[in-house]
Order: sequence, then C-alpha cells, then structure tokens
Amino acid sequence: MTGGLTAILIEDATAIRLGLPALLPDITFAATFARAEEALQARPVADVVVLDLHLANSGQQDATQGVAAVADLVSAGYRVCLYTQEERRFVLAACLAAGARGLVRKSAPLPEVAEAIAQVAAGTVVVPQSLIALTELLVRRGSLTILSPRQREVLAGRARGQTYTEMSRTMHLSESTLRGYWHDLTAIVADHLQQTAPADIERCLGLAPGDLLDFWPARRPGPPG
Repeated sequence: MTGGLTAILIEDATAIRLGLPALLPDITFAATFARAEEALQARPVADVVVLDLHLANSGQQDATQGVAAVADLVSAGYRVCLYTQEERRFVLAACLAAGARGLVRKSAPLPEVAEAIAQVAAGTVVVPQSLIALTELLVRRGSLTILSPRQREVLAGRARGQTYTEMSRTMHLSESTLRGYWHDLTAIVADHLQQTAPADIERCLGLAPGDLLDFWPARRPGPPG
C-alpha cells in the first residue's frame, strides 16, 4: 500500500525526473530535483527521498552524489531509498553505512519500485540481493555475531535465492514468521554497517588496508536531537 505516501525525487536524468512521478501515481512527489544540494536548500517535507547515486554530469560536474549525498540527506532527517543501477556491492554497503534504508534497481518492475519506496518510508530496511551474500560472508567470518540461529538460517536461504515459500517448507515455519525474521535481520545489518569501521570489514574479507576508504562514509555527527 502506498496511498498517502509523499516522496522527493533527486535524479539528474530529466526523463526519469519527469517520468517517474507519472509512472507511480500512488506516490505523491512533493518535489523533484537534479541535485541533492537543491533538495537540502528547499527542505520540502516528505516521508522518503528517492535518490539516484550518480548525479554529477557535464552540466553539473560538482554535484554531491553517492555516499556523500546519502549522508547529507540522512543528517537532514530524511529516510533515503536509493534508485540506481550501481552494482558494486561495497559502494552499496557504504550507502547503507551512511544511513540509506534501502535500494531498488532502475530496471525493476514498477510495482517493485513502488513497494521498496513504501517500505523505506515506513522504516523498513530493504537490502538488495547483491548485499545478502556479502552479509552472509560477514556472518560466517565472525564480523556480525548477534544474529539468532533462525536469522542465520533465513539469511542463508535468501543468499541462495530461496523464496519465503521454499524456506517455509524446509524450515517448517510460516511465511509471515520468516518475513519477521528477515525484517529484524535487515535492521541489524544496517545498524552494524553504520557502526563498523571499514578496517574491521577489510580484515574480515581479506582486503588490503585502505581498500574500502574510497567507498566508506566519513563518520558525521547526527542531526540535532
């Protein structure tokens, strides 16, 4: 359900900036911007910001984008849903570390796009498939140790592409119960990434020191309480 949902769209491609609001009629787009800076200056009220990660182009070469844009919007008090074709999982993980609450692909069907935006607006973390395997690796190598045995089972199933129906049959639990485990798990993962230093994840994944520094957000103070 997306009725009554208000969003801001930040997207440098004119066709998408003008077209997406028309394609998602159940979402009210309070404003659209080509730059995150413009949105932060205007500060419209909305339940969620739909953000393209890549905003710099020949017409706006100095536009804030990526992790920096996520961090600025989150610091301003917005919930951020990424709308992107970015594939690099460390970039996406860094965006979650910067405070983004979810991601949906530009290639996704429109109902899936609308559902992801609605979930983020409601406070749910939407973890992309590309990060599920990375999360499982962090768990197996001891970087993320606070999951329950059931949550680990659900993570393993999702990392292997299993549906809730398939997991329900093998785990003998209802689909609604499994979705509850997944909801809690994704929130734990997002919080973990926001609190963990890149050096710790680098050691866990066998990366060289500094490999994540091009991607990982600088820690910034939160918005005033």
